[in-house]
Amino acid sequence: MGIEISQFAVRRAVHIAAEPRHVWHEFHDARRMSDWFGRGHSLDVYEPGKDGRMELSVNIGDEVVAFGGNIVVFDEDRELSFENNWFGPRAWAVPTFITIRLTSMYDGTLVELFHHGFERLGAKGAAEYLAYESGWDTLHLKALKQIVEGR
Repeated sequence: MGIEISQFAVRRAVHIAAEPRHVWHEFHDARRMSDWFGRGHSLDVYEPGKDGRMELSVNIGDEVVAFGGNIVVFDEDRELSFENNWFGPRAWAVPTFITIRLTSMYDGTLVELFHHGFERLGAKGAAEYLAYESGWDTLHLKALKQIVEGR
């Protein structure tokens, strides 16, 4: 069973013309994951599996800032969820979550990417959610679609 998606949830989605097990192939190791999820930021650590880790970094101004956390759900062919928090002085008191879900649909797979859990941040959670809502795009999902369907 996957993680519950909370009220403040950024959602992006794409349909891929392949079964979930074929899509999940791109979640198996750091190189494959980086090919599509390492766009717009760097995928620095990917330890697939329950109790694994995701660590990423991004340039903000002239500074490289790291973020990520522990993998909390690794349900093959269905869901990857990990804690998402800044490392260092930018860190929130508690992490938010990033969830990627695969669902069979129309002889293919609906892939949903959620960034959620902003209400865990208290009163500032609504403003953080709004900032991330306008910041996420479909770059990662389009890359995953191209990789899977291009085989």
